[in-house]
Amino acid sequence: MPSRTVTVGSRTGLHARPAALFVAAAGSAPLPVKINVEGRKPVPANSMLSVLSLGAKCGTAVTISAEGDGADAVLDDLAALLARDLDADESASHG
Repeated sequence: MPSRTVTVGSRTGLHARPAALFVAAAGSAPLPVKINVEGRKPVPANSMLSVLSLGAKCGTAVTISAEGDGADAVLDDLAALLARDLDADESASHG
């Protein structure tokens, strides 16, 4: 199964707005995506509660995985999203 390990780039980690953006992107993917932190069972990436339950902070390494046609492209897009500081993107758009 294809996977990507990414360091969370948002200052607040996968919490609030960054988590919501990631969950929305994962939910719109054409195949199911899972996310986990080391030592924890993978959870559905399209579930806000599941993603929040990971407790991923800025700098935490998370692994996303998916299986099916287009999995690599989906994972590349989601990995790029996770690596960005989505909090900085928010303040820049209001600047």
